[in-house]
Amino acid sequence: MANNHHNKKSRIFREPLVILLLTGTMLFYGCNEIKKPEEKVKYVIPDSLLNTLVIDTVKKCPLVNIIKLTGMVDFNQDKQVNIYSLVSGNIQDIKVQLGDFVNKGQVLAVVKSGEMAGYGYNLVVAESNVKTTRKQLDASGELFKSGLTSIMDLTNAQAAYDQAMSQLETAKRVLKINGNNANGDYIIKSPISGFIVQKNVTNNTLVRLDNGTSLFTVSDLNDVWVQGNVYEANLGQVHVGDMVEVRILSAPDQIFRGKIDKILNVLDPASKVNRVRVVLKNSGYQLKPQMFASLLVSNPENREALCLLSKSLIYDRSRYYVLVEKGKGEAEIRPVEILNSLEDKTYVRSGVMEGERVIASNALQIYSELNN
Repeated sequence: MANNHHNKKSRIFREPLVILLLTGTMLFYGCNEIKKPEEKVKYVIPDSLLNTLVIDTVKKCPLVNIIKLTGMVDFNQDKQVNIYSLVSGNIQDIKVQLGDFVNKGQVLAVVKSGEMAGYGYNLVVAESNVKTTRKQLDASGELFKSGLTSIMDLTNAQAAYDQAMSQLETAKRVLKINGNNANGDYIIKSPISGFIVQKNVTNNTLVRLDNGTSLFTVSDLNDVWVQGNVYEANLGQVHVGDMVEVRILSAPDQIFRGKIDKILNVLDPASKVNRVRVVLKNSGYQLKPQMFASLLVSNPENREALCLLSKSLIYDRSRYYVLVEKGKGEAEIRPVEILNSLEDKTYVRSGVMEGERVIASNALQIYSELNN
């Protein structure tokens, strides 16, 4: 009877323990099932997006060497004139302002000059001498015909007339060189059509011949120079005839195309750069002297390299990637090494093979989905 009581008591203590152990085991396996990671679903490009994608094929292209330069727009000095006064005097009646367009022969200002008055006086005297000596020559001729004078007198009269004519021609030439105005005014005219790009005088300014400063500068801005800065290490990469693309800050999306037509052979002593010159047409006057410019100089090399559309590239984590299209909506992220870029084309050194197809639109969106 005591033994039965002991067994019953043992069962009472064992049953809760078994229940506790079973409960713990179930909880343990249950937790393990909750923490089990789900399998990552591979991203497939949906048909709605896939049908709109631009796909580019990697191919071999003639390699073009490219170098970027800084520079500045400058006047075309072959079509620029500095205007000086050939006489001293006072500036009066200035008719133009800085930036005005003037035509060839247009009056810019007037200089009231004692020298011009002197030139006019010399012309009047020379004309009077011609009249006087002409009359003397005619009289000597009549007297010679009548036998009342000698051949020597006639010869002297002819010499005096010739000398007077020579003085008259000299007076006319001097006056013409100085504006051909006999009223004491030196008329300043523009020798070319263009813009007033410098104006260094105002009304009543005293003009002196020993002053080396020009009164006006006129420049034809239909053509301008763009001067590019080339550092010594890059001199071997630029050549006369290389194609150049020029951009300016005021029109960043517009490209002005030209060629290098001159490479200066002297380094600037201050900046230690050499300069290349590009002559550009400027029909709309968008290129203004002293504007900053960026130059992209390109020249072809005698070799080929793999190329693809620049919009295929994705820049992330300090390097470039492309998405290689594998078919059935699948794509592979592929790192690539860049050689250089030209307009919408990029040359690559490694990462893709000729004939592979890369995604060239919505690439960043697909790249993000593949990484997620």
